[in-house]
Amino acid sequence: MEPRIYSVIRLMLSELDRERPLEELAQSVNLSPSRLRHLFKSETGVSPAQYLKAHKLEKARLLLENTFLTLKEIMHQAGFTDRSHFMRDFQKTYGLPPLQYRKQFLLAQQKPQAVVRTAIS
Repeated sequence: MEPRIYSVIRLMLSELDRERPLEELAQSVNLSPSRLRHLFKSETGVSPAQYLKAHKLEKARLLLENTFLTLKEIMHQAGFTDRSHFMRDFQKTYGLPPLQYRKQFLLAQQKPQAVVRTAIS
């Protein structure tokens, strides 16, 4: 990956709750905003905003799967400030609202264990 894009990604992900303007990201690697946008998309396949949103959603998904944090805590840790946008984006990406996703995930985790217990018994 192009070193400047790697630097921008590290900067973007360093503080998820602080969305940095494209101009600030571009300035950090001595590029114009339009050049950064073009270079970023050619390196990653998506815009900086799309990349950041996907990363935040992935972090939220992992927190739903691996913790029992509240939805508010998950939103905060994943860098979301608006509940309605988070709910909409999560459902659009993963097909279910966050808490229903967690419930389905936990149910799916229990089913293989039940099959193993039955097979061993």
